[in-house]
Amino acid sequence: MASSQSNDGSSHGGHQAPTPGKDRETNNAGILNQILAFGGVRFLVLMVLCLQNSMFTVLRRYSLGVLKEEYSKHECLLLAEAIKMVFSAMMISKSLTHGESTTKRLSHVVRKSSKMLFLAFMYGSMNILSFVALRNIGAGLFTIFAQLKILTTATFSAIVLRRTYSSARWRALISLMLGVLLFSEPIWNNADKGANSVAGGNTLVGCGAVLIEVSLSGFASIYFEKVIKTDTEKMTIWERNFQLAMWSFPIYLCFILFEGGGHAGFLGGWSIVALMLSILGAAGGLLVALSIKYGDSILKTLAVTGSILLSSLIDHYVLFGPLTPIMVIAGAQVVVAICNYTFDLTPVETKPKAAAVEADGNMKEMDPLIKQEEGGKANN
Repeated sequence: MASSQSNDGSSHGGHQAPTPGKDRETNNAGILNQILAFGGVRFLVLMVLCLQNSMFTVLRRYSLGVLKEEYSKHECLLLAEAIKMVFSAMMISKSLTHGESTTKRLSHVVRKSSKMLFLAFMYGSMNILSFVALRNIGAGLFTIFAQLKILTTATFSAIVLRRTYSSARWRALISLMLGVLLFSEPIWNNADKGANSVAGGNTLVGCGAVLIEVSLSGFASIYFEKVIKTDTEKMTIWERNFQLAMWSFPIYLCFILFEGGGHAGFLGGWSIVALMLSILGAAGGLLVALSIKYGDSILKTLAVTGSILLSSLIDHYVLFGPLTPIMVIAGAQVVVAICNYTFDLTPVETKPKAAAVEADGNMKEMDPLIKQEEGGKANN
């Protein structure tokens, strides 16, 4: 009987009982495919954003610190916005259905651009506040306050988007902020060159300006994310980029006219390196929007923070910039903090609005009345 059962078991189509090892391999492959399917695009966008920020920082350091070029930074930003507008318009045109007019679609996008006007105004205000701050405090103190952008972004995410983050993630963000602060130690600890003070400057005004600028930065990131993901006027990421670039263009033009073209005058001091910076700046603006669409503002902040480490390493080995033991330790802390935030499995929940909760409660209270009424009709 035993032999016949074994023969029967081995003769049904040649099937063999699955082994535990193969089951584990199959499950692991399935989990890996799910991770890649869910986060592949997001991971790719964040990595490209990190590389773009690193390349932009190193190239700007080479342009201004080594070549001593004197072109206007606002002219560079203006060209970047023009590139963003042209590229976004091309992507909008390609996404249209057959027979739909590009001109009509762009006209509709322009008419519905008031929310991006507000965002462009915030970015312009941040530029002015940075200028006021650096006129009153040194680069060292400015750098210290600038690290608060990490926490302001998370705070506005919790307030505006009503998200709840685990205590582990809050600790990771605080650790990240402290790590970046230590990593920038060569800037704010440069007491010999007066990095923390400006002759004739008002420290209170400078600190107030940079704190407002940092708060606006966090709010602007969350506002942009809210518009992209929850706005009732559904628009593509390219249409939102077109709107933002369109309203940023006149703001940067006003800055150019105010500064008189900078040290080199209008359109003066330009080079191939400056042109590359404009192209990279335009790419950065598009990547920021994509990173917010496929991730969120905090993940975008993590990618930008990671680029600080990468650009500093490139700067050290290519342009012979500083890399002290404190920076190495702080860099390791930043990497650990990013990993602690990213790999925390606690889900980020969104609190429902009070009105929605109240309405839901009212519906639940009325359920017995509705059932009673329906029962009465059935009896009749």
